[in-house]
Amino acid sequence: MKKSFLILLSITLLKNFLFSQELQQNLWITDGIVYAIDLSTDESTIYIGGNFNYVGPYTGYGAALGISTGQPDLDLPRVDGGYIYTVVPDGSGGWYIGGSFTKIGNYVRNNIAHIKSDKTVDLNFNPNANSIVNTIAVSGSTVYIGGWFTSIGGQTRYRIAALDASTGSATSWNPNANNTVRTIAVSGSTVYVGGDFTSIGGQTRNRIAALDASTGSATSLNPNANGTVNTIAVSGSIVYVGGAFTSIGGQTRYRIAALDASTGSATSWNPNANSIVNTIAVSGSTVYAGGYFTSIGGQSRNYIAAIDASTGNATSWNPYANSIVNTIAVSGSTVYVGGAFTSISVQTRNYIAALDATTGSATSWNPTANSTVNTIAVSGSTVYVGGGFTSIGGQTRNYIAALDASTGNAISWNPNTNSSVNSIAVSGSAVYVGGAFTSIGGQPRIGIAAINSSTGSATSWNPDANSAINAIRLSNVNQKIYIGGTFTQILNEARNYFAGLTNPDDPLPVTILSFTASYTSNAGKLNWSTVTEVNNYGWEIERSKVDEKTNKPSVWEKIGFVKGSGNSNSPKEYTFVDEKVLYGYYVYRLKQIDNDGSYSYSNELRIMVGNKPQVYDVKNYPNPLNPQTVIRFDIPKVSKVKLQVFNVLGQLVETLVDEYMEAGVYERIFDGSRLASGIYTTVLQTEGVNVVRKMQLIK
Repeated sequence: MKKSFLILLSITLLKNFLFSQELQQNLWITDGIVYAIDLSTDESTIYIGGNFNYVGPYTGYGAALGISTGQPDLDLPRVDGGYIYTVVPDGSGGWYIGGSFTKIGNYVRNNIAHIKSDKTVDLNFNPNANSIVNTIAVSGSTVYIGGWFTSIGGQTRYRIAALDASTGSATSWNPNANNTVRTIAVSGSTVYVGGDFTSIGGQTRNRIAALDASTGSATSLNPNANGTVNTIAVSGSIVYVGGAFTSIGGQTRYRIAALDASTGSATSWNPNANSIVNTIAVSGSTVYAGGYFTSIGGQSRNYIAAIDASTGNATSWNPYANSIVNTIAVSGSTVYVGGAFTSISVQTRNYIAALDATTGSATSWNPTANSTVNTIAVSGSTVYVGGGFTSIGGQTRNYIAALDASTGNAISWNPNTNSSVNSIAVSGSAVYVGGAFTSIGGQPRIGIAAINSSTGSATSWNPDANSAINAIRLSNVNQKIYIGGTFTQILNEARNYFAGLTNPDDPLPVTILSFTASYTSNAGKLNWSTVTEVNNYGWEIERSKVDEKTNKPSVWEKIGFVKGSGNSNSPKEYTFVDEKVLYGYYVYRLKQIDNDGSYSYSNELRIMVGNKPQVYDVKNYPNPLNPQTVIRFDIPKVSKVKLQVFNVLGQLVETLVDEYMEAGVYERIFDGSRLASGIYTTVLQTEGVNVVRKMQLIK
């Protein structure tokens, strides 16, 4: 089929450019891919379909939830650019938060920030940690910090520091840990710390220590754990600890122990967990524990338990989570828990729940997060949570949802399909849906259905395809419905992959009005628009990196696909974001494909991505990893490069790179699925330079 292309080339680096476009901040988001969007006739409702199970407000990685409602306070500044690992109240209605983030609200804050009681970012408090913050404890006018950092508060501080609560500046207190600090608890003039270190406060201390709050020196207390300490809770003269150790305080203790605060010796209390303990909270005579374990205190307990503080036996309290518990906070008769679970106490609870402290039953409080919760803190009538989620306080919606176009919230319409939705088209009171489902709107429907836009129920319309539908297109001119997918039969007739209820009118050409490429927010962004389309199956997006020696595109690769609009005589807009680009020149082109498989190419656009590295560097994300991580490394000039991973014994685990490489930014995937949990070291070796970074594997 003949095509006419009108190309408008506009390559913009967005450095000094203003755009009139703005994001609709109140529009709810999903926890999975959205394949299809359409609007109701009056455009008051947005229908979306895809591979999601949840819709909710965009909250960023932290949120303050109402104790009575479970709903997020959307006026709180959003945390972006990474996860929250710890949060503590400031004692005045605000919060200190720590993690791996880079931004809160409109302000750059690296890994640590203070949110004031008026819901604004504290502009005076900016310690600017250069790596992850794992734990925070507040004592009077001092904020104690632990993590991975080597610089914080304007000073060199190795993994632990004390900050002035008003200014964020580091005090002279400097225990200088030689490895990661994971937990801090303050009791009177003593600061208890746990982690992966073997030296702190000027003394050899294996993974747990007590520090003088005035001098930073290690006290004589030396429990000498043989594995990581993840959590510490102090109750009177007892220090409760949890982690990955099997020996502590001079005794064999599997992953949980009680230590005498004066001597550091393990008491007789011995719940004996069969896997890692992540969190401990003490309330009266009960010690709540959460983690990876399935047995503790002599009983089968999945990931969470209540242990008698006197005997070490598990009580009858048994919420039975279906996955890891990362954090526990107790407030009165309620136990708040967060983690990776989606069910607890025989109730669906996505990553966060409130449990009755007496019965262990889940209360009606159900914020529903879209990913992991790492930390919970309670202050007054507010529960602040942080983690890996980007939305909390939403609704369960399986693969299809309807959003109010004004508020952005999900409405009650819920067809509840049992598999992915790939396409949506709206006509009057009917919402036509295509996908891989076999049930939708309360009826069996294979791949395609019409849903009542008011009730969410399936109508009697049932073409009965024998496989998935990927595309639906309604013709407003001749009232036809065109469908495409993997089917070979529909309406009891043989039709391979594409069908229409009647033949379309004479075709119109596919005419591209504009095609632009730009680099922004560490990604390549393509925008293009068409005037008219016919039989347009879609667009394959192809990319090639420019060879530095020849200054020409090297190998073309398909990096994505955008569905076409089939037949259209009205303008259509398309966007594709390429997030997998590193440093260098890239060339993009569109491959427009017809329904019959014929195709043609657009013009090619070249853009420059990123900045040339100035120093050798290596980092990985996510960190901690389970089980994979992406290792990104910078090479400022042509070099012989060796990238290797070692275990804590210095033994080589894997060589990822051993070759000459051009200047640039590169990535390699490291898979730790065959390795044990623990600390591993990434070493970038080249030109007499060794760059060493640590990463933690958690299973």
